[in-house]
Amino acid sequence: MKRRTLIKGMAATLPSLWLSRALGNNFFEEPFTGEPIAKGPFKPTWESLQHYKTPEWFRDAKFGMWAHWGPQCEPEAGDWYARNMYGEGSGQYKIHLEKYGHPSKFGFKDVINEWKAENWDPEELVSLYKNAGAQYFMAMANHHDNFDLYDSKYQKHWNATKIGPKKDLIGGWAKAARNNGLPFGVSVHASHAWIWYELAQGADKTGQFAGIPYDGKLTKADGKGKWWEGLDPQELYAQNHPLSPGQLKGNFTEQWDWGNGVYPPGKAYIEKFYNRTIDLINKYDPDVVYFDDDQLPFWPVSDAGLRIAAHLYNKSIKEQGELRAVLNGKMLNEDQRKAMVWDIERGQANDIQPLPWQTDTCIGGWHYARGIYEHNGYKTAKTVIQSLVDIVSKNGNLMLNIPVRGDGSIDEKERKIVEEIGAWMKVNSESIYGTRPWKIFGEGPAQEAKLSDKGFNEGKGKPFTHEDIRFNVKGDVLYATAMGWPQDGKLAIKNLAINSTHFPKEIQKVEWVPTRQSLTFERTEKGLVVTLPAKNADELTHANVIRILS
Repeated sequence: MKRRTLIKGMAATLPSLWLSRALGNNFFEEPFTGEPIAKGPFKPTWESLQHYKTPEWFRDAKFGMWAHWGPQCEPEAGDWYARNMYGEGSGQYKIHLEKYGHPSKFGFKDVINEWKAENWDPEELVSLYKNAGAQYFMAMANHHDNFDLYDSKYQKHWNATKIGPKKDLIGGWAKAARNNGLPFGVSVHASHAWIWYELAQGADKTGQFAGIPYDGKLTKADGKGKWWEGLDPQELYAQNHPLSPGQLKGNFTEQWDWGNGVYPPGKAYIEKFYNRTIDLINKYDPDVVYFDDDQLPFWPVSDAGLRIAAHLYNKSIKEQGELRAVLNGKMLNEDQRKAMVWDIERGQANDIQPLPWQTDTCIGGWHYARGIYEHNGYKTAKTVIQSLVDIVSKNGNLMLNIPVRGDGSIDEKERKIVEEIGAWMKVNSESIYGTRPWKIFGEGPAQEAKLSDKGFNEGKGKPFTHEDIRFNVKGDVLYATAMGWPQDGKLAIKNLAINSTHFPKEIQKVEWVPTRQSLTFERTEKGLVVTLPAKNADELTHANVIRILS
């Protein structure tokens, strides 16, 4: 889930030699017959996809929760474990060596086999998230580790119904979401396994295992007498190709967008990903499909992502009578944001966006990390709530991941955070759900820090205070939320002064949202000053919401 430099448009398309090599590669034995694209108005081109309109249910929902959970959570050692365990000297390499043994003998395929998810209760977790205010739920369908977490027709051996938990995890999550009346989403990350796993082709340079290859190049023939006899590790690792230049020196993120000398992915690899994803969509009918890709998978060297997008949209129209599907992608230019919902990873926009968008973030690491738990490293409920308010004021949604342990449970510290978010949402959610941006998103010192809209800008702005106000509207009601509690109990809002061009109407009434209690106020040329109610010791004052009626 790391991000890289944006490659701009088709100018990044690689030369004909690149493409001829890609089309000539065929690393899998089974033939590929392409899954058909559903018929409908959308064609697999950016121009056609720009007729997309974000469905109202998504715009109204504002808050979703995510289980970014797979076999990399089994070691409880954090994100990108399946890659970094092959990085000699890295923290995760050291953990792997101590916990499992050397990656020449015990690779990530073997970690998958250890993973049992024995305490997984999707119904209980999704119900918890709904009670916390989530209006949609998303589960990870595969990560860069290339392991499908569902009954996969095309990754038929290396999936969670055959190895590890031996359960249809996406099927279980989907059922739980729908039992709780929540739209269901899937996140898809596997397009990059081709280069992401390339570290597994290496070997230690020093020590007792120096020069002994890791397991990344093993084949079906190497499995005789082992637990994986009859299985081909290359269907998982996809490493039957030369290393991309610079890969073992850590240049991976520079090649994320299939440029800078990356060894080109073969046509069979790309088409297998396409077929896997269409199969996923057809089997589980997700309302949301999130791609952990800049723009779309394999863009700009393949139209596979465009074909998947057209299929998703056409299928939604055909089966539901209207377009209700949402597709997320990252690093989108203005035209591409018309074709799908722009997602900003671990970051926020600076201002109101003309089209709906989404932040995806996490209270800890993407994959469960025991160290974050032990060192109290989770985001607080206050941070999550304030982020949600800020994002909603700018026409966005928040998708929040709660890391799931290898056994399928969440820890007690995470549960407490989720419950605290729920307590705030219970009394303040009317200022979140179904709202739309006002004329301005807010005021206060925090907005003075302009952040990169490419993501990873969390915590880089000024901390919120009671002077930071965020606005949004629902019908004739204006909501103003203060990101803190003023010491004197008087909330001052400059942009609602008596001569405000943003709010020229007379203010008739101001209410405290949690109780609908009427509040006294004074409107002068300097601003609207509202006297807040006496602070209740049990009340959450992370973000304090008033209703303003004209």
